[in-house]
Amino acid sequence: MKALILSGGKGTRLRPLTYTGAKQLVPVANKPILWYGIEEMVAAGITDIGIVISPETGAEVQAKTGNGERFGAKITYILQSEPAGLAHAGKVALPFLGDSPFLMYLGDNLIQQGDLSYFLQQFTNQQPEALILLRQVDNPSAFGVAKVDDTGRVLELIEKPKNPPSNLALVGVYFFSSVIHHAIANIQPSARGELEITDAIQYLIDEEKPVTACQLEGWWLDTGKKDDLLEANRLILDTYLKSSITGEVDAETNLSGRVQLGKYSQLVNCTIRGPVIIGNNCYLENCFVGPYTSIADNSHLIDTDLEHSVVLEGAKIAGIEKRIIDSVIGQRAKLTVAPRRPRALRFMIGDDCQIELA
Repeated sequence: MKALILSGGKGTRLRPLTYTGAKQLVPVANKPILWYGIEEMVAAGITDIGIVISPETGAEVQAKTGNGERFGAKITYILQSEPAGLAHAGKVALPFLGDSPFLMYLGDNLIQQGDLSYFLQQFTNQQPEALILLRQVDNPSAFGVAKVDDTGRVLELIEKPKNPPSNLALVGVYFFSSVIHHAIANIQPSARGELEITDAIQYLIDEEKPVTACQLEGWWLDTGKKDDLLEANRLILDTYLKSSITGEVDAETNLSGRVQLGKYSQLVNCTIRGPVIIGNNCYLENCFVGPYTSIADNSHLIDTDLEHSVVLEGAKIAGIEKRIIDSVIGQRAKLTVAPRRPRALRFMIGDDCQIELA
């Protein structure tokens, strides 16, 4: 069994953060989104992993993630020269995949930890040509939707239907036998010029090949938008964070709840209410940090109130009198105050920005 992670795309919904980096490397609880999927695969026993990368961000993904040794995996990088669809990614990965069954996983998706092992077991036991994951959603018209019978057999896939036959949305996790390559070879580009994986699966259905579905009961998030990224950060911190203090905390600082503080970080006269994670080599002075906040390595915060936010590596925030909430602050961003201040603050700030508030 192999795995194929799709880590291309331009990340337009997360701009300006993704003007300077891959969306799959944006951190959730101070860990790149991509890495959660890799760790889940290794935990499920899949260690031979291919990552499909784009020319724009592939080098960054490869440099950050490495050869897989840190995860106990072997990682092969596969260049997709243009964003021509998920099925096209499977096509260019054929030399890596060969005749092996495989898991296809969208690199900016997060599913609840532990679920992948269960679905892999279902695929192994049932031995269909494809197994797809479905999740009940409130707005099925915004997704690819599946029509299934009472046994879980998939009858039809419809992309963003005006009149959905169900509320079961396709999750970005698929299990395939090698037969999917024959299906990919027999489909045509869609109206948007891409080879769609839904069309390849529909080809299998039309050929009366066994395609089954499992419903995902745990959480699932596509982290391609800011609010989804913040929600993923909240869920990870809420579910998995454990207290760990390896930095320095002065006598005036008050910690409550689960707080993780990295090496060489300092807290001076701060109030930290967990769940909160603060990375290595950070300095916080006269700050309030509220629940569901992640602060990455080398960040510097003074006289700042922050809650339900994600601060990326090397950011500097100082003198902000209004509380910052529901915000994503990019790498090396600088957020300071000019003499006149606005009444309310809400941000999504890209990498390398420098901002003075008037």
